[in-house]
Amino acid sequence: MPDDQILSVGIDLGTSTTQLILSRLTVKNFASAFSVPRINISKKEFIFKSNIIFTPLATQTEIDAAAITKFVADQYQAAGIDKHDIQMGAVIITGETARKENASAVTQALSGYAGDFVVATAGPDLESIIAGKGAGTNVTAKEHRCNVVNMDIGGGTSNLGLFSDEDILDTACFDVGGRLIKISPQTKEVTYISPKVMQLIQDLGLGIHKGMTVTPKQLQPIIDVLVNILENSIGLGEKNPYFERFITNHDLHLDKPIDGITFSGGVADCLNEELPADVFRYGDIGLLLGHGVRHSQIFKKQTVYPSVETIRATVVGAGSHTTDVTGSTIAYTDDILPLRNLPILKIAKSDEDVTETQLAQTVEERINWYKVQNELSNVALAFTGKHNPSFQDIQRYAAGIVKGAQELINKHEPLIIMVHEDMAKALGHSLFSQLPERYPFVCIDSVRVENGDYIDLGEPVAGGEVLPVIVKTLVFG
Repeated sequence: MPDDQILSVGIDLGTSTTQLILSRLTVKNFASAFSVPRINISKKEFIFKSNIIFTPLATQTEIDAAAITKFVADQYQAAGIDKHDIQMGAVIITGETARKENASAVTQALSGYAGDFVVATAGPDLESIIAGKGAGTNVTAKEHRCNVVNMDIGGGTSNLGLFSDEDILDTACFDVGGRLIKISPQTKEVTYISPKVMQLIQDLGLGIHKGMTVTPKQLQPIIDVLVNILENSIGLGEKNPYFERFITNHDLHLDKPIDGITFSGGVADCLNEELPADVFRYGDIGLLLGHGVRHSQIFKKQTVYPSVETIRATVVGAGSHTTDVTGSTIAYTDDILPLRNLPILKIAKSDEDVTETQLAQTVEERINWYKVQNELSNVALAFTGKHNPSFQDIQRYAAGIVKGAQELINKHEPLIIMVHEDMAKALGHSLFSQLPERYPFVCIDSVRVENGDYIDLGEPVAGGEVLPVIVKTLVFG
């Protein structure tokens, strides 16, 4: 098969900023002439990066869908690309923007705008994973054989992802960001204060309010608290009295050593030794926050590794599709296929060799990563598995999965299990015996996936012996 070139788009709707990137992907069949096709990306090149604009809002609670659509159309025109030439892509909506009232409607509208899109309204945990991969933290952790936290400091939130040998071990999110206070660059008047910061201002007795002209010195007590919270988030310093208030969903479990830090997000470009003369040039406190982080305990007590991407980390490419087929030892119930755009939740190998109860706790905890505003959509659970599993291993995996995935089962979502090792048929039989009667599930093996990927599962082929699988990997750098 000759190499094919595919045009791919990535669109990131963040708290503060929106951006678009066009990529050209070269796909190649790496299988021999007599094997099942194994199509992978052999080359990635960015052909167009849009300007980064402030995310347009119709109101404080609603995204301006018309302005977003116009921005996308304008970028296609600037790149000299017809939207019908774009074959795939990803629309990711993150941070505070994911909490807007019409977030889902906006992503669906954009996904239909061109090609076969992955559409994800990313809750804080999923955003932590995507941002960390975009920053290259997973690669850094693997290269240095250590645990590295990526700190993605954006406009409304700071997302933390703890990586070890490319596995994601833990995530956290805090309402700490560069646009919690907005300030007119011309008049230096405060135009917006987030509710949590407003409460902090009252507790500190600072008297700062909307419409007031401010100086960096007046804002410094707020910056000190926000920086201290970020220090605390990775276990540095005494716990700030306002730490709990600024947790978005949960903090990091600090039971594993943290050996290094990477930074991404808009504030990662503001980690300056010295403050510029025009500190409010971006209309917010981003430069003050970045300067505070640069002089914090994080830089004094941790190894800070360079990032591949900073403000463009969340999505620096579009969805690349890797076509694959499952192994022949599979198990599934009839009439639930095909399934599309399921996010992958991969359990770290180190979290598999544990008791049934511990496995169930890990699965339950990780499934909660995929909640957005307390709403849970379906996910595909991925495991490495064992090369030669015993009967007890199979039973332990099945029981841990069924107990841990109880919230999905209560919603009657099809249970999708992927195992890298060749054990899906045995595991499927065990799942069948432990799940409620006639419960829909798929258990497949021999497909390699990672956190941040999405999958499509096709209808059975080869007499029902195999399932076509498309793994959609966000292209990070």
